[in-house]
Amino acid sequence: MTSQTLREARKYEEASEKMIKKEERPDFHLSARTGWMNDPNGFSYYNGQYHMFYQYYPYETKWGPMHWGHAVSSDLLHWEYLPAALAPDDAFDRDGCFSGSAVALPDGRHLLMYTGVLRERQANGGYGDIQTQCLAVGDGVDYEKCEMNPVLDKADLPEGSSAHDFRDPKMWQKEDGTYCCVVGSRPADGSGQILLYTSPDGFKWKFKSILASNHNRFGKMWECPDFFRLDGKWVLLTSPQDMLPKGFEYHNGNGTLCLIGEYDEETGTFTEQHDQAIDYGIDFYATQTILTPDGRRVMIGWMQNWDACAIRSPEEKWLGQMSLPREIFIKNNRLYQRPVRELEGMRKNKTEYRNVAFTDVIRLDGIRGRRIDLELTLRPGDLENMYRKFALRFAQDDTYQTALSFRPHESVLKIDRKFSGSRRAIIHQRRCLVNSKNGELKLRVILDRFSAEVFINDGEQVMTATIYTDQSAEAISFFADGDVNIDVVKYDLV
Repeated sequence: MTSQTLREARKYEEASEKMIKKEERPDFHLSARTGWMNDPNGFSYYNGQYHMFYQYYPYETKWGPMHWGHAVSSDLLHWEYLPAALAPDDAFDRDGCFSGSAVALPDGRHLLMYTGVLRERQANGGYGDIQTQCLAVGDGVDYEKCEMNPVLDKADLPEGSSAHDFRDPKMWQKEDGTYCCVVGSRPADGSGQILLYTSPDGFKWKFKSILASNHNRFGKMWECPDFFRLDGKWVLLTSPQDMLPKGFEYHNGNGTLCLIGEYDEETGTFTEQHDQAIDYGIDFYATQTILTPDGRRVMIGWMQNWDACAIRSPEEKWLGQMSLPREIFIKNNRLYQRPVRELEGMRKNKTEYRNVAFTDVIRLDGIRGRRIDLELTLRPGDLENMYRKFALRFAQDDTYQTALSFRPHESVLKIDRKFSGSRRAIIHQRRCLVNSKNGELKLRVILDRFSAEVFINDGEQVMTATIYTDQSAEAISFFADGDVNIDVVKYDLV
């Protein structure tokens, strides 16, 4: 039985979607069907298709009572919208269906696990969100909330943990057929922790352990956890709130954290060995991963920064898009990322230049566009006299440009979108300390109408930024202060 709330949302999104032209959206990044989108939810492979749900408020381009939007894809790049899957319409989730995950059940059904939010009056007279974990089961289009909801509540929390910050369950099925899930939580010290729960069938859950604790090192509350084995290590991804920068890491306030380490399955504890930001740009949060049928671990994130939502004009009909799905792997104790290989099937019209030597500013015939895959190798033209700065400027015309600039003496790469059409004093720059030997650098830049994703040194680091520059601004130029030498390969993405 679909509720009145869900029926209204479905009717509204179907009508509103028709008012958005295809060219007003990204081409191969999933955007909100209409209204507002944040975290990816329920990223899963079910009935031969990839399913992506997302935090969704269809009625306005700002955060509101959370629904779950829904889309499917066969290639992770081209998405087809399905009707909204969940609405805040029950006693335990009437103030929001927050983030969660999905698995395919052995009986052929699709199981969703999400955080139900209920705003309650507190003893001090104020209001606070009570967060619990809930289930819904469906067929890939329609989902029925389970009668035993919520399946995890404050009685299932370790002592001292807050019922106000208990959210974003990420489930997976183990090889023995049983299930686990990790949930973000806040202990008595006010920082973050990740809790581990187990289930024989995906429906009855019990607390197993505190998997990992923040102890106020990386921001405060840890949101949107994900936990998996990768290349012989265990990886914990989470999105901490209110982070402080540490050198060139963790500059986004509400940012991303990757911990790589070892996992003791008996005790349910994770021992971290390495930490790093997942993305070094401006717009990336709330990651979720999937194991594809061919065995790749693929990660996606919300391609937006909470503090930069005002970059999009309020009269636009949608706000929020997902990053490019990225294949992830571990090399030299680091998380590496590269665009999913399916993207290579979209590459057309190759334009290539080798050993272009220049100083000052050049443009190259055929190197332009806003839906492109650009590979750039940078070398100094004169090792004795190292160049002082190199810049790649794109989405450019007489008024606009977004720039990537590199200073070899500092080994710092900067992204700058202050001339990308924003009328707000929000975050426009990020700097990243990169590995560069003798002024050499490799970049792969993916542009899709409203975004730039920069993969540095074969995916050792990534910088992501949304840009809402007028689509007619599609020139690309290269700048050098000193002698540089570049190879450039550009493909249109069609």
